[in-house]
Amino acid sequence: MDGTYPPVSVAGTAHEFDGVVVRLRPVAEPDLAMLRRFLTEPGLIGLDWAGFRDAGAPARRYAEDGYLGTQDGRLIVQVEPEGAAAGLVSYQSGIYGGSAPYWEIGIVLLPEWRGRGIGWRAQALLCDYLFAHSPAQRIQAGTHAENPAEQRSLEKAGFQLEGVVRACEFRAGAWRDGYLYSRLRDDPSPWGRNPG
Repeated sequence: MDGTYPPVSVAGTAHEFDGVVVRLRPVAEPDLAMLRRFLTEPGLIGLDWAGFRDAGAPARRYAEDGYLGTQDGRLIVQVEPEGAAAGLVSYQSGIYGGSAPYWEIGIVLLPEWRGRGIGWRAQALLCDYLFAHSPAQRIQAGTHAENPAEQRSLEKAGFQLEGVVRACEFRAGAWRDGYLYSRLRDDPSPWGRNPG
C-alpha cells in the first residue's frame, strides 16, 4: 500500500471528530505482527482470548486473500494523525431461514486505544461499509455479559439489544451467556445522535 487513502467523506471508510480520524482500511503486511499478538498474548484481547492459536495463521490468510474474503474478512482500524493501527474489525456472513443473509461483526482494539470513542465509530463505519457493499438487511454482534463498555459501544454504533443467548460460549472453563445486538439497514444512523 502506498499510504494514500480515500478522503474522509467516503461512506464506510472514515470518520473525523475532534481532529482525529478513525479509518477502516485493508490489512497490510506490517499489520501481521499485531494480528499474531492477538493470537499469542494472553489477555491482550480481553475476554475473547480463547487460548494460544497458530501464530502463522495471519500470514497464510493474508497470502490467500488479504483478509478480504467474500464470506468473512478483517479491516484495520487506523487512527490519524498518528497513522497507528489501533486494532481490527471483523465480519462473517450468515443466513437465517435459508434466504436472509446477514453479517456478524466483531472488534478488538489494542489496550491503549480503548475508552477513547474509537470502537463505536469503527463498528458504525463497518456497518456503513457492509450496507453499502452488500444487500444484507441485518448486521449483528455478540458480546459478553461482563463487558458493559462494549455494550455501550454497540448502542452508540446504532445497535439494539435483542436478548441473552444462553450458554453460547465456552470460556475460562465454563459455558457462558452472551448478549446479542443487531442493527438493521433502515435503523437510524448513529452519526447524528452521538456528540462525542
